[in-house]
Amino acid sequence: QVQLVESGGGLVQAGDSLRLSCAASGGTFSLYVMAWFRQAPGKEREFVAAINESGSRTYHADSVNGRFTISRDNTKDTVYLQMNSLKPEDTAAYYCAADTGVWSGKYYQRLSNRYDYWGQGTQVTVSS
Repeated sequence: QVQLVESGGGLVQAGDSLRLSCAASGGTFSLYVMAWFRQAPGKEREFVAAINESGSRTYHADSVNGRFTISRDNTKDTVYLQMNSLKPEDTAAYYCAADTGVWSGKYYQRLSNRYDYWGQGTQVTVSS
């Protein structure tokens, strides 16, 4: 059973930066595609970014492209989300997720039902 634990959320001002971390345990991290999703109150869960097993391929949603960067460290079983130039509309609970299948391209990796394991989420609040 894979466990995912997010950290790094908080309350920041518009224009600030945050780095989220997601530590995995209970499985073989280097075999998983990893992703970040977010969910704002009253809205559906939204894809943010995904990274393939080795870290050589990434995909970011248009809404965060150029501001957020997903990365991973397979020696630490951890995936990161560096968030720069934060905006109030980035306010949401952020979740990391693991897909135990293989990287299947941008279209499929943005679908939440691809992912087998989810963390509990970490809150990011951006004030204007």
